[in-house]
Amino acid sequence: MTDTTAPIDAAAGSSGGRSVAFRTKIYLYASLIIVAGVVIIPLVMTALGGFKTLGELRGNSFGLPHEWQWSNYADILISQRYWLQMGNSLLIAVLTVFLTLMLSSMAAFTFAHVKFFGSGFLLNYFLVGLMFPAATAILPLFIRIRDLGLLDTYWGVVLPQVAFGLGMSILLFRNFFRNLPSELFDAAFVDGAGYLRFFWSITLPLSRPIIATVGIISFVGSWNSYILPLIMLNSESKYPWPLGIMVYRGEFSTDWQLILAFVTLTLLPTVIVFFAAQKHIIAGLTAGAVK
Repeated sequence: MTDTTAPIDAAAGSSGGRSVAFRTKIYLYASLIIVAGVVIIPLVMTALGGFKTLGELRGNSFGLPHEWQWSNYADILISQRYWLQMGNSLLIAVLTVFLTLMLSSMAAFTFAHVKFFGSGFLLNYFLVGLMFPAATAILPLFIRIRDLGLLDTYWGVVLPQVAFGLGMSILLFRNFFRNLPSELFDAAFVDGAGYLRFFWSITLPLSRPIIATVGIISFVGSWNSYILPLIMLNSESKYPWPLGIMVYRGEFSTDWQLILAFVTLTLLPTVIVFFAAQKHIIAGLTAGAVK
């Protein structure tokens, strides 16, 4: 007598598995939609708010504009102050990214491949910086920058940003370097290459994903920095864009529609850079997760 219950049980298990997988996908997509809405809706409302008048912005904050005020964006785009502040932000961000990439990559390569006394202690010393934001050290930082004669200069903003960004950058670079195939390292030494040549000729060309990741993180952090430029810069001609928002704040009223238009225009470069390097960023953050 043949057993006909096994195929039935197998079919039931298969349908049950498909049902669980389908519910998992539903939960996953629903969660992604919620997270995307939390991120995208404020950005869209900010962009739309720049097309409204101040009165309509107060009475119709979340709806579409009744009359699109294109002049809000046009007035900002044709103003010399806007382009000066964008240039200042770009200069500070580029210097910050360059120094962060150069210093953190060399330090991380040393921690990943060179064994020396106190390397673990020195690495932990850098990583301790992840626990303290720049705002907690504003007073001693201001005194140090003043003693160095760097107040009201771009370097007075760039150097603290690089210093506070080294901890995370070294951690990301070190994890990536340690997961490169050890056979490359052995073959390079057999061919007579030293640490310096191995770093420049082999490691860096293979590290484009993590370089893009660290570069974007440093760029966005510098581009959106507010507290350090506010403390270190005194001349309006050196202000980056976060300080430029203060121009639209009056003693008795604030032109919120111009502030929203200004914020939208200044966030566009970071959004464009992020999407342009998105593939490299994902590859850099996931490198080493699975050997």
